[in-house]
Amino acid sequence: MTERKPPGMKTEDWVEGQIRQAQRRGEFDDLEGAGKPLPKLADAHDPDWWVKDFIRREKIETDVLLPPSVQLRKEKQALQDKLAVLRTEAEVRDYLEDLNRRILLQIRDATGVVVPVGPVDEEEMLAQWREGHEARQAQRAAAAKQKPEPEPKRSFWQRLFS
Repeated sequence: MTERKPPGMKTEDWVEGQIRQAQRRGEFDDLEGAGKPLPKLADAHDPDWWVKDFIRREKIETDVLLPPSVQLRKEKQALQDKLAVLRTEAEVRDYLEDLNRRILLQIRDATGVVVPVGPVDEEEMLAQWREGHEARQAQRAAAAKQKPEPEPKRSFWQRLFS
């Protein structure tokens, strides 16, 4: 157990004394990383090291740091992949309407970085989605025909008395 601070002694002086005693006893010898620079402070020339470390540690997607117009452009480029996941035509329409609404809001906003992003042709994208959707459904149907239906699992009592 550590000693108690004597009354009347400053806390700072007492702590420094404790550290000096531990150094004399050799308690700080052979510590892991002794004589090596601190890993987070190795790049002294990078003033944003702490932000980069926070983003890496918290697993924050860096896309959220981009200006809205750049985010919309990236979302528009990945539109086919996003639409392939949606199941119904109503979901596709809602998503495309929302995307166009956000693009128009960004066009009206004159602040920040201006990256030209035009609205999406909803009918054209919907036609592409229908073609892809029909092809995916045909693939699923063919795959379902190939593998036999698994036998329904029977309860303990059904297995016991059969």
